[in-house]
Amino acid sequence: MDGAVARLLGPGEAIAPRADARRNAERLIDAARAAVDEVGVAVTAHEIARRAGVGIGTFYRRMPSREALLEAVLADTIDEMIAVAREAREHPDPWLGFCAFAEKYALLRATSCGLNEALGGSGGLMLEEGLGLLRKEFRGLVGQARRAGKLRPDVTWQDVAFALASVVPGDHTLGITARDGQWRKNLRIILAGLRAV
Repeated sequence: MDGAVARLLGPGEAIAPRADARRNAERLIDAARAAVDEVGVAVTAHEIARRAGVGIGTFYRRMPSREALLEAVLADTIDEMIAVAREAREHPDPWLGFCAFAEKYALLRATSCGLNEALGGSGGLMLEEGLGLLRKEFRGLVGQARRAGKLRPDVTWQDVAFALASVVPGDHTLGITARDGQWRKNLRIILAGLRAV
């Protein structure tokens, strides 16, 4: 079962919800994911309902609140990042594992305006449990790469978190527009700077 669906449907409904109720919940969750990616955490319940093709009344019958829906959607993405970090720690080469995580982490941040905002602390959403687990995985991944001599010894896991957050550029700087995929080049530059020589 989709994590967001499980988080949002009541305990009885998580086992066997009515088909139409489940369909509406799934449509709202899918619409919220797209809206969070495109608009960010300020997206309204009305906008989510419109994208899902349901009325605002259906939104509030199926969802506890706009915030609960956004928290569930973003928690799913944070869970995905945690899983990617754990998988990266299993890679036989700690540097390649770290790079694989860094790329997926940067991709998720680059493609979701709302995730970028939420990881930066915007929106007032309750995501601390997932963020705490993500911080733990970040520390472990960075520590593993450093112990293997692959990551510069003077770089902390907090340094890495800020460096990877900086990969996603703004739309403009110095009067120039960022190219499509600029984040990929930024990531290559940052990884080169983090690698032990």
